[in-house]
Amino acid sequence: MSPEEIVYLEILAASILVGFLFRYLSPSVKRVAALLLGLTITIATCGIHTLHSLFTVLGTWLLIKINWRSAPSLSLGWTFLYLLFFRLVTWFGLPDPTPFANAIQLLLTLKMVSLANEVHSYHSEKKKEVSSFTKSTVVRGLSQEPSLYDIIAYSYCYVGIMTGPFLRYQTYMDWLQQSSPLSLPGIAPCIQRLQMVPVYGALFLAVNYVFPLSYVRTEEFLEQNYFYRFFYMIAIFFVFRMRFYAAWCGAEAGCISAGLGCYPKEALSKPGGGPTVKYNPDPDTAVEYDFKTIQNIDCYNSDFCVKVRHGMRYWNMTVQWWLHHYIYPNAPFRTYALRAGWTMLISAYWHGLHAGYYLSFLTIPLCIAAETAMEASVRARLGPKGQSIFDWVHWFLKMRAYDYMCMGFVLLKASDTINYWSSIYFIIQIVAFVCIGVGQIMKGGRKDRSAGEKENVTRGKAE
Repeated sequence: MSPEEIVYLEILAASILVGFLFRYLSPSVKRVAALLLGLTITIATCGIHTLHSLFTVLGTWLLIKINWRSAPSLSLGWTFLYLLFFRLVTWFGLPDPTPFANAIQLLLTLKMVSLANEVHSYHSEKKKEVSSFTKSTVVRGLSQEPSLYDIIAYSYCYVGIMTGPFLRYQTYMDWLQQSSPLSLPGIAPCIQRLQMVPVYGALFLAVNYVFPLSYVRTEEFLEQNYFYRFFYMIAIFFVFRMRFYAAWCGAEAGCISAGLGCYPKEALSKPGGGPTVKYNPDPDTAVEYDFKTIQNIDCYNSDFCVKVRHGMRYWNMTVQWWLHHYIYPNAPFRTYALRAGWTMLISAYWHGLHAGYYLSFLTIPLCIAAETAMEASVRARLGPKGQSIFDWVHWFLKMRAYDYMCMGFVLLKASDTINYWSSIYFIIQIVAFVCIGVGQIMKGGRKDRSAGEKENVTRGKAE
């Protein structure tokens, strides 16, 4: 493990333990304590680079105060432009930010864009209430516009400040205003979320030791046989998954211990977004709670779902919610594949400027187009047993597609990524294009048959 990963691990462990203490604090004390702890972590790990996050917060607050109507688009432009400056600061003679500053900046970008949208929704609903004399139908909307202090406290709240999960401002406020946090579930769900972390961690260390990423960049690796080179990406993606499974389960446990994101099950909460329906728990009835709002990873479904498009839903789930609500609806395209491509492009930019991100993320729409074509032209014609076999093959190809794309994500450089992909003959792109071609051919044949059948029916009626 790198020194940075050890620090991340220490912060995660400390956050889980400290979280239980926060349940004993009043709302005002909880807000101040969470802010001070978050600022301490930020300054200790980022130093002077803390100013980047502060400028981002102040800029967003100013945009909201000046023009709340355009705040969603203005905040997106501001935070994403600042991300560009943040990644190119060395061009201006400024010191390169630390990895910790980068992690904080990424999550803060999501928070600020979400905050601007929440404030916009608050003012819009307020105007509707005044003009129509009806109450807002928005679930868990803001009750007032947040002050600068509120925004800073939300931005630097210690919970998930580096590791996530992403949480909306309203989720943060609900946490502060919990009436009886000590009565909410904590230890049991926390242990449940942590029980597999030692396994994930051990597998990460063991497989990473046997299959180091650095070996892929050597000439010796390229001299290995094709099947070894192909298998290597499977091992690398396995290491990648174990690393994030451990980190995100730990981050979720930090939220659970503090009681953040805890809502009644009847609220039907979504990861990242929170409650989706209004709820009024009966005081005389035992209430069941869950932490779906802060769930960032579904390890089982991430591995065993069948489709590429579904794999994204179970990975980094709170960020996927953010992309789905703030980026996907505003894409300048209508078809699903192109909208997905636009969303993946924005996601790649959010992750960084390395070419490997773009090569990987922009392969996803191609895979989606391929699986869509095969489902419509092949799977739809099969019986139950045939569809079951089709799904198993589909799952296998889905996992190999993610193995393949992971290499761009971890190698980062365009040359390293293309060198590896070329060493296995760009197999995923070739399979995807073949599937699209087969789908189009079979689709055309199906149309011809349908037209012939209609013509026969018409002739029969005429006779």
